Amino acid sequence: MTLSRQHLPAIFAIAVPMVLSNITVPLLGLVDTAVVGHLSDSLYLAGVALGSSVITFLFWIVGFLRMSTTGSVAQAMGRKNYRQAVMVWRHSVLLGLLISAFLIILQRPLWDFAVLLAAPDPAVAAEAYSYFQIRIWGAPAALTNLSTLGCLLGMRQARAPMWLLIFANLINICGDLGFVVGMGWDVSGVAAASLLADLFGAVAGIWTLNRLWQQHDISLFRRNGSATGLELSGLGRLLSLNRDIFLRTLALQLCFTFMTFQGTRLGQDILAANMVLLNFLLLVSFALDGFAYAVEALAGEALGAGDRKLFEQLISTTLTLSFAVSLLFCSGFALFGNSIVNLLTDIDSVRETAADYIGWLIGLPAIAVWSYLFDGIYIGATQARVMRNAMMICSFLVFFPTWWLFRDWGNHALWLAMTVFMLARGMSLGWHYRRHHHAWFSSSR
Repeated sequence: MTLSRQHLPAIFAIAVPMVLSNITVPLLGLVDTAVVGHLSDSLYLAGVALGSSVITFLFWIVGFLRMSTTGSVAQAMGRKNYRQAVMVWRHSVLLGLLISAFLIILQRPLWDFAVLLAAPDPAVAAEAYSYFQIRIWGAPAALTNLSTLGCLLGMRQARAPMWLLIFANLINICGDLGFVVGMGWDVSGVAAASLLADLFGAVAGIWTLNRLWQQHDISLFRRNGSATGLELSGLGRLLSLNRDIFLRTLALQLCFTFMTFQGTRLGQDILAANMVLLNFLLLVSFALDGFAYAVEALAGEALGAGDRKLFEQLISTTLTLSFAVSLLFCSGFALFGNSIVNLLTDIDSVRETAADYIGWLIGLPAIAVWSYLFDGIYIGATQARVMRNAMMICSFLVFFPTWWLFRDWGNHALWLAMTVFMLARGMSLGWHYRRHHHAWFSSSR
């Protein structure tokens, strides 16, 4: 790895705002945890853990709306084809709304299936369902937010999503304090706050994106030149790209959801403690994703322009920077991990349980960072099929077999499987990149 200083301003222009905005997402999860973790019983914490896990699974498996939009818009920007970039956003939003309708219509059977897999205590299931049935109505807004964020990142407009995410998460935090602490709504209050944040975030995001495109004399909603509002040109390619990213994300979320469901079977305190610790991992992933977002936009634009030298320099520089940041997280978890857990909850059983497993988090940032960055590289290059195949291998031939072989270790087996899984993700994509990335430039135009 080498560091090309001339590219640092462009990388930091995207990465720094996105790191600042991204960490508000897991920090929000930590606020949710802190608010519920200081209620009278770990039941509420376990209920939020299970309910939010199901919602996260359903919303994040359509994360292809963000990823495919970023890569496709970035390459369109590299070709100076602004109308095509807007069309990508329109198609992505339409697809998100169709998926949202599906999730809302089938919400009850989806929940029943989740409960069948998790087999939670009835009291935990009741609290989790009160969360789920509120949050699911935010699907249209949440999925629209994914498409809008993807378009903004593809345009290299990092400050706009920073302020949008901060705005939405501040609404969420205020809602937590008002609904849970002020009005005593418990788990339902946490869900209502998130729903409110999704709605406000969607409106603000569309307004912001439209203002930015008006600078190019293009509107999100009306005909632009010869382009109609929902022309089918390019839709087939986007659907194909979305299909591969969907399968990749589905495999990824199966691993994270399995940790929650299996934790449910190991007991209420294990489930609650894993929720606390997984928020630590989310803090790392969202922060380091700021660099991944930078490489998506910059490398995607370089690929669209056919500039292989610039592409390789951007990759090497971003990998070096993100690894350095990951070491800071390792140090922070080693020094302050238990203290942070104690701030998040005053339930002794959850504190003691989390302390037994927090050691897994100390080295995990430096192990996982490679998977985050290579995901960004392959999203920017719109090489979704490779991402799909690598994730399938890492999920079904690494994560689940590792857990099965060491299942007698209980919750330690879950954390071992997650660690090996993260390592395999980075190694598989890194190997493929070294052998095949040069071929992308022969077909980039």
